[in-house]
Amino acid sequence: MKKILLFLLALAYLLPAKSQDVYISTNSTVSFFSETPVENIDATSNQVVGALNVSTKTVFFKAKMTTFTFKKALMQEHFNENYVESEKYPNATFNGAVNENVDLRKEGTYAITVTGKFNLHGIEKERTIPGTITVKGETIAVSCEFDVKLSDHEIKIPTVVVKNISEVVKVKVQANMLPSKSEK
Repeated sequence: MKKILLFLLALAYLLPAKSQDVYISTNSTVSFFSETPVENIDATSNQVVGALNVSTKTVFFKAKMTTFTFKKALMQEHFNENYVESEKYPNATFNGAVNENVDLRKEGTYAITVTGKFNLHGIEKERTIPGTITVKGETIAVSCEFDVKLSDHEIKIPTVVVKNISEVVKVKVQANMLPSKSEK
């Protein structure tokens, strides 16, 4: 946990803004869902770190792959060992910027798109993802939903289980961010 906090504080320091312009979360939630005729697969991680700079409108998220939990232990084992290869590719990341000209210092709910680099399984892809940012008091809530095509990230599904796993996985992100307390 200390490493994550130090990482976020370092990120906040490197971003060209005052510390009150950087909002962070160390317990964002990312979940994914795969629907197939045989069995639905869903997993959640509540240990995703994120940062949002309201001045530059840049955003960063990092999910450690081994923090995703499944309903069945065997699914979790297969996910980490056979599909995302968590030992070799321990994290999924997104680094991007809000496209719309909105003032994220003002209270309100904003429908936005974020364009940036999504890295999963060692393969980085440019993505534009729609979402919502709600600014209320000192909290900024970020939410989005998007699809990930497994073949785009060279995640191979063995032929023997191809009917058990969907080629496209729906991903949801929920984050409640608070101002960084770092001093520069």
